[in-house]
Amino acid sequence: MADLQDKVAIITGAGSGIGRSAARLFADHGAKVIASDVTDAVDETASGSDGNIIAIKADAGSEGDVEMLVEAAEQRFGDLHVFFANAGIGGGFEGIFDSSVAEWQEVLRVNLIGPFLAAKYAGKVIAESGHGGSIICTASVAGIRSGAGGPAYSASKAGVINLVKVAAQQFATSNVRCNAICPGITETGMTQFIYDKAREKGKEDRLGYLNPLRRGAGPIEMAEVALFLASDRSSYVNGQAIAVDGGLSASHPVTRQEFGRTAV
Repeated sequence: MADLQDKVAIITGAGSGIGRSAARLFADHGAKVIASDVTDAVDETASGSDGNIIAIKADAGSEGDVEMLVEAAEQRFGDLHVFFANAGIGGGFEGIFDSSVAEWQEVLRVNLIGPFLAAKYAGKVIAESGHGGSIICTASVAGIRSGAGGPAYSASKAGVINLVKVAAQQFATSNVRCNAICPGITETGMTQFIYDKAREKGKEDRLGYLNPLRRGAGPIEMAEVALFLASDRSSYVNGQAIAVDGGLSASHPVTRQEFGRTAV
């Protein structure tokens, strides 16, 4: 239980869902955590952590706020090893012809500019420290293929996938690794309305039914992958976008191959 012993991590979007699960999991594994969110819900994430999680309200898409988070980690804990750029917003499901420029700008600001700022400010500090570390970004299966999100959201997450690949090359020789997690359907604040609606109709079992595991994920399942990428156990994993989707993106969900037969 000491995967992150004596390491310092910043996690954005930590007010609920994947970010909250990750903050508590990292702390359980020995890390000192700056948990950040744009809402006051982040205070609950830090409650009962005995000072191992410090809550800071901040906007992950604001350059000044991200710079402040990095400075806070150095001032409070004296170092920085990990930045988990997890904060994101969904945007609408309107088609391209019906989407507004303002919507696209806001989705890209939070979902793509936010991870860029994490790489820019945290990456520099970690690289200069000499001890190396990890930048982790939450992308999505929507960034791998179309159909899992609205146009702006999908484009922003595709950008995150390419960002970690570019950043991994930019940080060559610094021992700063950059990777992305691409969640499939996961119960978070962003998807809660989908889960609530499915439960009301008695169709919760339909969530995730297109993947081989035939279910959706819990946020802790994404947090566990983030823990791996944050730890030294993933020391040779770099520039990768890891799909954590029950196998959804491993095939085209038009037909299913099941025990020697094709199910349509």
